[in-house]
Amino acid sequence: MEILKKVEQALYQVIDPELNVNIMDLGLVYNLKVKENNDVYIKMTLTTPGCPLHDTIVGGAEKVVEAIDGVNDVQIDLVWLPQWSPDKMSKKAKEMLMS
Repeated sequence: MEILKKVEQALYQVIDPELNVNIMDLGLVYNLKVKENNDVYIKMTLTTPGCPLHDTIVGGAEKVVEAIDGVNDVQIDLVWLPQWSPDKMSKKAKEMLMS
């Protein structure tokens, strides 16, 4: 399996503790790239700029990706534009939060 797919799968393990939904289904990950040297770039956001769980979520993403065999370095670019909104969530996440 290629590293990009492994990175995507790993990020489903990172849960936003406040919402109890993974960051992929929440739509917090805007872009993923794997460079030729297997460095991984992740462009992501959080549900709010003042999120008190910033370190937990970003650190969790970094930890699961660094654990993938073949990944050299992980760079996480935390951005606030475009601003996150509930319309970025997957159908699955919306259903989880509604139940």
